[in-house]
Amino acid sequence: MEEKNIKVIALNRRARHDYFLEEFFEAGIELTGTEIKSIRQGHVQFKEAYIDFKGSEAFIVDMHIAPYDHGNIFNHEETRPRRLLLHKYEIRQLRKAVSIKGYTVVPVRMYFKRGLCKMEIALAKGKALYDKRETIKERDQKREIEKAMKVR
Repeated sequence: MEEKNIKVIALNRRARHDYFLEEFFEAGIELTGTEIKSIRQGHVQFKEAYIDFKGSEAFIVDMHIAPYDHGNIFNHEETRPRRLLLHKYEIRQLRKAVSIKGYTVVPVRMYFKRGLCKMEIALAKGKALYDKRETIKERDQKREIEKAMKVR
């Protein structure tokens, strides 16, 4: 999914640590004027954010967008639920997978693509503690191998 026109704003590294990410989707986000200006400045976090379904719509909940610096009394609420723009069949597919035990939908990254704010979300299955340890162990081994290769 790498393109030249993509400018990454925020990454959710915690998602890769806590979950096995299985299927990825690209979603638009319904934002107000001061929210998009704040995002362009890079003031966004989705550390504890998750995707919730209400009716036939998907919302991102607990995503924090800091107030716009030059905003006035009409500045946005920081953690309000924001609607995700997905096709109906994608929402049905995600909702069906979430009803299966152990699956959840998490935000992975936010980026600008051709001037529009997009979010990559993933269907994820939670990792157990031993899986997290295994991932850390593999990452450390790769780092040691790369370090040894650089020295020579």
